[in-house]
Amino acid sequence: MSRTTPLRWGIVGAARINERLLPAIVQASNAELVAIASRRPGAAQATLDKYAPGQPGVQTYDDLDAVLTHPDVEAVYLPMANHEHAEWALRAIAQRKHVLVEKPMALTVADIDAIATAARRHNVKIMEGFMYRFHPQHARVREILDSGVIGDIRSVRASYSFMMRPARMYRLSESVERGGGAMWDIGCYAIHSLRLFFDELPTSVTAMANYVASGADSSTSGVLDYGNGRYAQFDFSFERARRCEYEIVGTQGGLKCHVVWQLPGDVPVISWWSENGRQGEERLPASNHFLLEVEHFSDCVLNDRAPSLSLDDARDNCRVIVAALKSAAEGRTIAL
Repeated sequence: MSRTTPLRWGIVGAARINERLLPAIVQASNAELVAIASRRPGAAQATLDKYAPGQPGVQTYDDLDAVLTHPDVEAVYLPMANHEHAEWALRAIAQRKHVLVEKPMALTVADIDAIATAARRHNVKIMEGFMYRFHPQHARVREILDSGVIGDIRSVRASYSFMMRPARMYRLSESVERGGGAMWDIGCYAIHSLRLFFDELPTSVTAMANYVASGADSSTSGVLDYGNGRYAQFDFSFERARRCEYEIVGTQGGLKCHVVWQLPGDVPVISWWSENGRQGEERLPASNHFLLEVEHFSDCVLNDRAPSLSLDDARDNCRVIVAALKSAAEGRTIAL
């Protein structure tokens, strides 16, 4: 049965991504921020003061479990380090909290299977936080593809990169096994967006990577083989100029999404062309996909609907990522 009152949220961690997610929870029409916690003394209050100054009624804690056991918190957002996502998702589920977990949901398929089992047992909803999927530009891309203007899809390319600033070097402090490096930070977006356009798992993956001393990848490139001459190419890096785009090429033309990770005020641009001389460029209204993500998940809980990003989707994405990392580490193609 649906509810008219907002979903009551807690945030477990004071990570940098709160710059986007905390205001989104505050602004969402069907959400209410109740509490935020951090293990660093004073960090939860500082985060609240920075990103939602003057917001009344939000409790702050220096103990993460205080949010998980809070009687008024119904759903939690988990933005801590990548290698902690699975542990804290399971802890939140055990407290019967619905969970929006920042990408990646987990570093192994086994952990995602454990999360799925626990979520079913405790009857809670959980979703991986790929916020970009909620931007309307991707629905428009699908409409253009469905019109047939570029024909049958034969290849997709995703390129995500930026030059690493000193303040963000922590992304390279852990090995890939601990969730560090470009793959788990930005590569998971690349893999996820490639998978939008092929309705199946690839048959194999081939990848190569550049590593730093910690064992983190600073750049990775590779190819997913979907069979019958269909390929998906990914390229992401902390060592190259900023790019955040995907391009789709079909039998009759192509399409490009120019900026995949939109900031709330950015103007989305989609361009397309066909071999018969037709072409177009569309500029869509700016949209806050962080806000849309929060409103979508809140609606799913309040109205008992399945999140559009399923646990099967999270499992498949993790399976491809793990295979790509294995391919890069061993220098060979990995079958899926």
